Amino acid sequence: MKPDLKLISMGEIRAEEVKWLWYPYLPRGKLTIVQGDPGEGKTTFVLAIIAALTRGEALPESEQALEPLNVIYQTAEDGLADTIKPRLDAAGADCSRVLVIDESQRELTLCDQRLEQAVQQTKAQLIVLDPIQAYLGDGVDMHRANEVRPVLKRVAAMAERTGCAVILIGHMNKAQGLKAGYRGLGSIDFRAAARSVLVVGRLKEDPTVRVVAQDKNSLAPEGKSIAFLLDGEHGFQWKGACDLSVDDVLSGGGRFQTKTTQMEEELERMLTETTPAEAVLSRARELGVSERTLMIAKKNLGVISEKRGGQWYWHLPEQGCKDVTA
Repeated sequence: MKPDLKLISMGEIRAEEVKWLWYPYLPRGKLTIVQGDPGEGKTTFVLAIIAALTRGEALPESEQALEPLNVIYQTAEDGLADTIKPRLDAAGADCSRVLVIDESQRELTLCDQRLEQAVQQTKAQLIVLDPIQAYLGDGVDMHRANEVRPVLKRVAAMAERTGCAVILIGHMNKAQGLKAGYRGLGSIDFRAAARSVLVVGRLKEDPTVRVVAQDKNSLAPEGKSIAFLLDGEHGFQWKGACDLSVDDVLSGGGRFQTKTTQMEEELERMLTETTPAEAVLSRARELGVSERTLMIAKKNLGVISEKRGGQWYWHLPEQGCKDVTA
């Protein structure tokens, strides 16, 4: 008996616009991979994204803030109480909007129906699974394309049906000198299934500086690389867009300068004494720095705003502000 043949005419397909949680890095209803060597800040970067989304704040290089949304976060490497919760708190996340599927009785996999059930129940718009290999399921060899492909196809279909973005966090292999596309741990099918691939690495000249570079984008032009600071003194700080490439990120080479770091330097120069906020805004416009970037620089330096009469003034925290009333 011949199998039933069903043909679909592209003339009957209605084109749809791609929707984004963070353009052009994180598409809705698609798979995104965030990968890098161990200890480079992949999870911290993703937790910073979660914090911004649960608070309804705009992410770097995006002026558009979304309404606060729910996120499902699954990790097989870190404890929820002693690691993930404190890091979410430090990032300023609304933890009431971060949900975890209970795996105490049965471990979760990428093919698990509970993923879609959880999205439907919570209306979550992002799922994070960290790391990829922990959620493939028993008997799936991540290096074999024929075993990986159906698993990824199933979770991609779930994302498509629900419109929920999915981030898979993965490690890099140890093969130095290869193109970025071949540094991801496991089968190349992981990269093929993802619509966006982001690579996280640190700079050799300043290991506290980490950079996220987009290595693949199937839905839009590749986005600018984004720098962030990660150290014991300052914690996590966004540093904005830079010109470093994926190869720079993987090699740890290159120097970076961003609008955020430029504005931080300018604020440190201007705010040696209390300065009218309008003067600072005017200077930012002269430098071509957006108000969003200015506010990130302000937050990073801990700049204090205080009101005197009917005018706002800014000063660095160590400067103080004489004769000012809140």
